[in-house]
Amino acid sequence: MKNPFRSTRIFVGEMIGELQKASWPTRTELRDSTIIVIVAVLILGLFTSITDFSLYSVVDLFTSWVS
Repeated sequence: MKNPFRSTRIFVGEMIGELQKASWPTRTELRDSTIIVIVAVLILGLFTSITDFSLYSVVDLFTSWVS
Protein backbone atom coordinates (compact mmCIF):
# COMPACT_ATOMS: atom_id res chain seq x y z
CA MET A 1 0.00 0.00 0.00
CA LYS A 2 1.27 3.48 -0.90
CA ASN A 3 2.16 5.87 1.85
CA PRO A 4 -0.53 8.61 1.77
CA PHE A 5 1.74 11.13 3.51
CA ARG A 6 4.40 10.79 0.82
CA SER A 7 1.81 11.28 -1.93
CA THR A 8 0.43 14.34 -0.15
CA ARG A 9 3.91 15.81 0.31
CA ILE A 10 4.70 15.32 -3.38
CA PHE A 11 1.39 16.92 -4.37
CA VAL A 12 1.91 19.95 -2.12
CA GLY A 13 5.47 20.38 -3.41
CA GLU A 14 4.31 20.31 -7.04
CA MET A 15 1.43 22.67 -6.25
CA ILE A 16 3.75 25.23 -4.66
CA GLY A 17 6.10 24.99 -7.65
CA GLU A 18 3.25 25.64 -10.10
CA LEU A 19 1.91 28.56 -8.06
CA GLN A 20 5.37 30.16 -8.04
CA LYS A 21 5.50 29.90 -11.86
CA ALA A 22 2.12 31.62 -12.25
CA SER A 23 2.01 35.31 -13.10
CA TRP A 24 -0.08 37.15 -10.55
CA PRO A 25 -1.92 40.37 -11.43
CA THR A 26 -0.81 43.68 -10.01
CA ARG A 27 -3.11 45.59 -7.68
CA THR A 28 -4.13 47.93 -10.53
CA GLU A 29 -4.92 45.05 -12.90
CA LEU A 30 -6.93 43.32 -10.19
CA ARG A 31 -8.92 46.48 -9.42
CA ASP A 32 -9.64 47.15 -13.11
CA SER A 33 -10.73 43.56 -13.71
CA THR A 34 -12.99 43.65 -10.65
CA ILE A 35 -14.66 46.85 -11.86
CA ILE A 36 -15.24 45.32 -15.30
CA VAL A 37 -16.82 42.21 -13.76
CA ILE A 38 -19.11 44.27 -11.51
CA VAL A 39 -20.26 46.46 -14.44
CA ALA A 40 -20.87 43.38 -16.60
CA VAL A 41 -22.95 41.76 -13.83
CA LEU A 42 -25.03 44.93 -13.44
CA ILE A 43 -25.65 45.16 -17.20
CA LEU A 44 -26.60 41.48 -17.41
CA GLY A 45 -28.89 41.81 -14.39
CA LEU A 46 -30.60 44.84 -15.93
CA PHE A 47 -31.03 43.02 -19.25
CA THR A 48 -32.46 39.96 -17.49
CA SER A 49 -34.88 42.08 -15.46
CA ILE A 50 -36.13 44.00 -18.50
CA THR A 51 -36.53 40.81 -20.52
CA ASP A 52 -38.38 39.08 -17.67
CA PHE A 53 -40.74 42.02 -17.19
CA SER A 54 -41.40 42.26 -20.93
CA LEU A 55 -42.15 38.56 -21.32
CA TYR A 56 -44.38 38.64 -18.24
CA SER A 57 -46.33 41.56 -19.73
CA VAL A 58 -46.75 39.81 -23.09
CA VAL A 59 -47.94 36.58 -21.48
CA ASP A 60 -50.29 38.55 -19.19
CA LEU A 61 -51.71 40.39 -22.22
CA PHE A 62 -52.34 37.14 -24.13
CA THR A 63 -53.94 35.44 -21.12
CA SER A 64 -56.22 38.44 -20.56
CA TRP A 65 -57.41 38.15 -24.18
CA VAL A 66 -58.23 34.46 -23.72
CA SER A 67 -60.07 34.89 -20.42
